Amino acid sequence: MGVGGICSLPRRMAIIRRHSAVIRPGSLNPASGPEGAASRPGQNKGIERMAISAAQVKDLREKTGAGMMDCKNALIETDGDMEAAIDWLRAKGLSKAAKKAGRVAAEGLVGVAVSGTGAAVVEVNSETDFVARNVAFQTLVRDVAAVAVSVGGDREAVAAAPYPGKDHSVEAEIKELVATIGENMNLRRTAALTVANGVVAPYVHAAAADGLGKIGVLVALESTGNADELTKLGRQIAMHVAATSPLGVTPDEIGADVVERERAIFMEQAKDSGKPANIIEKMVEGRIRKFYEEVTLLKQPFVMDPDKTVEAAVKAAEAAVGAPVTVKAFVRFTLGEGIEKEESDFAAEVAAAAGKS
Repeated sequence: MGVGGICSLPRRMAIIRRHSAVIRPGSLNPASGPEGAASRPGQNKGIERMAISAAQVKDLREKTGAGMMDCKNALIETDGDMEAAIDWLRAKGLSKAAKKAGRVAAEGLVGVAVSGTGAAVVEVNSETDFVARNVAFQTLVRDVAAVAVSVGGDREAVAAAPYPGKDHSVEAEIKELVATIGENMNLRRTAALTVANGVVAPYVHAAAADGLGKIGVLVALESTGNADELTKLGRQIAMHVAATSPLGVTPDEIGADVVERERAIFMEQAKDSGKPANIIEKMVEGRIRKFYEEVTLLKQPFVMDPDKTVEAAVKAAEAAVGAPVTVKAFVRFTLGEGIEKEESDFAAEVAAAAGKS
């Protein structure tokens, strides 16, 4: 051990035990006697595994932030030596990933993938936009989107699913990339849409690469008509959704809490008019109808042809499709929406350093 390489007595004893083991003649022979059996590689692993307590695992997890099974494996591999287990996790990159997990990750990419009559959209975050241009990160997001299509879009199921071409999960692959690139990353959310007949059309806005960008939209259209025409219509509607961010396909999909909040605002505004209560009620109901037109997909003016609503545009497209078309659902992900980014006030920091209020 070099200068300054002081370690704890338990760790020193663990190192001595590991390096002083003597392999007796016949110890590698499964048929050898008690002495040989006692020193076969891995023979004591079962005993060591039983000796690792839940308290030790908990303690190591609190020190490193690594996963429970990773902590248990680290303790097994190091004979229960806490300091050596920490080093083991650091060597594997697991502790390093955990330490970065507390940092805000609001950048990254939204990715989409399509398979048959289903499609998925995922958001994978990183700390900086620079990482979003990294080919390894882009490959990760693209692969995660493909996994999301196959497992149905549930986030926990996607995280636990096998990563393509690897013998570990999607979540484990993300941890490995954290250790490699050196930034916190996380699979924030996933969603998927499928139809029995028809298409799920994707659209990516502000694309960084094929199927990857800042905004990802899926639109599910049910129809037995021409798939190419359906896909064309679906993409146009998806572009509309990206631009207008509707709250639902129909008024029935708008949450009651959202409507009541708007109603309360409209009521306060109408009271200032000084009009009678019955007139105010009619004014509020008129505002609510207008609100539905503004936030409901089918009632919005179509961005491709503002003289038509989306509903009218779908009806007009049925001639080219060759069959009735129903807009079943849509999903819209905007990168980083809802994440509070850390903001620093440089002037305040300087003032504080100077002892000013």
